[in-house]
Amino acid sequence: MTEPVSTIGLIAGGKQFPVLVARGVKARGHRLVVAGFTGHTNMDVAPMADVFRELKLGKLNQLITFLKGEKVDKVIMAGTIEKPKVMDIRHLDMRAIKLILGRKDKGDSALLGIIAREFEKEGMTVVPAHEYMPDLLSPEGVMTRREPDEREWGDLRFAWNIAKELGRLDVGQCVVVREGIVAAVEALEGTDETMRRGFSYGGPECTVVKVFKPGQQKEVDLPSLGLDTLKLMAEGKATCLGVEAGKSLFFDREAAIEFADKSGITVVGLTSESFPESS
Repeated sequence: MTEPVSTIGLIAGGKQFPVLVARGVKARGHRLVVAGFTGHTNMDVAPMADVFRELKLGKLNQLITFLKGEKVDKVIMAGTIEKPKVMDIRHLDMRAIKLILGRKDKGDSALLGIIAREFEKEGMTVVPAHEYMPDLLSPEGVMTRREPDEREWGDLRFAWNIAKELGRLDVGQCVVVREGIVAAVEALEGTDETMRRGFSYGGPECTVVKVFKPGQQKEVDLPSLGLDTLKLMAEGKATCLGVEAGKSLFFDREAAIEFADKSGITVVGLTSESFPESS
């Protein structure tokens, strides 16, 4: 059955994700309206759009007005935007200030959730970006030639439980551990800086785990990793990476796994049922 043609509004951040999503949207025959942000958006997405407009970060009312004016019926958020800059009051219009600054809870999931609800109120359905790129979702199981050893399985289980608890509190998605000791947890700084800090404290043979936070908005905020993640792990002499299967985006997977194999890093797609009894 032919999919009905929609007008998709893509709110585009940095890196490759918005470009991949744009390709997926266009391949399925939809009209693509893209909103970009000065200094944040990967501008390679602009030529792919039927309509593109560059806006200033934090101007929520302007963004919604633009999308509604283009008759957008579905909204996708894709790509990285630095949260500290988002939260700078100098960037926010009154609509954003009323929504965000009055809340006690300003974690990623909470903020993205209230922004998504604003689009919904205006008649625009927020849909998950991976709906148009399903192959990006991390598979379950060991993806590399080398499987985790007993120590690494123990650290994977330990880090999974810590990350899920931190996620429940809407703190972060990533934890770095070594032999049952937490070296770093993700907060405002993002995954890459969390890993660098964790490797500096934990030393060689750290394990990194990244999970989907309980209560997280799957439509707007899935954990992500890729080749750069594995390169950073190799620099820090980390040996094991666990990501939540089916709820994490894995970019450049083939190249990343090839690099991991060459670097002696094991990569595992995890669920709550993944862990051996002895770990």
